[in-house]
Amino acid sequence: MSMFLTPEQQQIRDAIRAFAEERVKPGAAQRDVTGEFPFELLRELASLGFIGMTVAPDDGGAGADWVSYAIVMEELARADAALALMVGAMSLAITHINLYGTPEQKRRYLPDIIAGRRLCAWAFTEPGAGSDAAALRTRAVRDGDGWLLNGEKTFTTLGSVADVFVVMASTNLAKRRHGISAFLVEKDFPGVTRGKPMHKMGVRASDTSGVVLDNVRVPAYNLLGKEDEGYWNALHALELGRIGIGALAVGIAQAALEVSASYAKQRHTFGKPIAEHQFIQGYLADMATEIDAARLLVRRAAAMQDTGQRTRKESAMAKLFASEVALRAADKAVQIHGGYGYMQEFGVERLYRDAKVCTIGEGTSEVMRLVIAKELLK
Repeated sequence: MSMFLTPEQQQIRDAIRAFAEERVKPGAAQRDVTGEFPFELLRELASLGFIGMTVAPDDGGAGADWVSYAIVMEELARADAALALMVGAMSLAITHINLYGTPEQKRRYLPDIIAGRRLCAWAFTEPGAGSDAAALRTRAVRDGDGWLLNGEKTFTTLGSVADVFVVMASTNLAKRRHGISAFLVEKDFPGVTRGKPMHKMGVRASDTSGVVLDNVRVPAYNLLGKEDEGYWNALHALELGRIGIGALAVGIAQAALEVSASYAKQRHTFGKPIAEHQFIQGYLADMATEIDAARLLVRRAAAMQDTGQRTRKESAMAKLFASEVALRAADKAVQIHGGYGYMQEFGVERLYRDAKVCTIGEGTSEVMRLVIAKELLK
């Protein structure tokens, strides 16, 4: 793996950083307060080629590499983790379709989603099934030349606004996780009810809701991948999704470091800037070192994917370490700011709240440790 970016990757970084600074960052704090959904920003990202960017041009994407995707996620999160989370959620659903969709499914869905004309969501988690996928209770039963889906999903990013859902449902309860299949479900299919946005601790502008499926008839050709292989296909998609969440966490941590270093040079105590106090320098040094290590783990996993390697362990390591680095960096940022760090107007309390989702979404830290250990002990 090269430690250095190619000229093309540098151009992507410069382009997304400029967009994030000019269009995303100025309204991030206000969106956090109001929970306003940034439709226009998602459309602009799509028009610039940053949605579904790793999909091949023939299917509507930019054909970019996964390192470039990680760079985009980091730069977006550095400005607004809520927007980055939505891009990551879209990418997870797009990746699942791209990996396992038929040519017809790709033609029918990917171009509109990637162009920003439709939003998509990945619906796995249920009120009683999160880390324990075997507890999934959404059912899909054969109905003539199609399927009938019944169940409830929760914590679905983009759930209240998505036009298309990748839904995991049990096609064989007795087989537990070995009997899960994936389906493409459109919002206008009779029986689909999108819930209201949930109120969250952080990433508040990121839409999260439940989805109810009440006798939803799905045509046979909307089975995504082979019957009973949805769980294993989902794990493959999550390998790539965790690269994005890891990069998102690095972006939050980088923002925490930058605002802390700036504040430390301006704030004076005992007659000098607090940046001259050794314990503040120690905080900043620890933050910078851990962030670089997290970034390298994320980019290693991305670079391995670019060479066609599976990265179940490496993606889990990147996501685990980067998410916990983001929490530590945000905590230090609040501490460096003292009382001001607890106040909304300085922005670091938002970083603190936003960072927590990284240790939960797309696999908790506890699950990541289990994944890593399982891979090591094979």
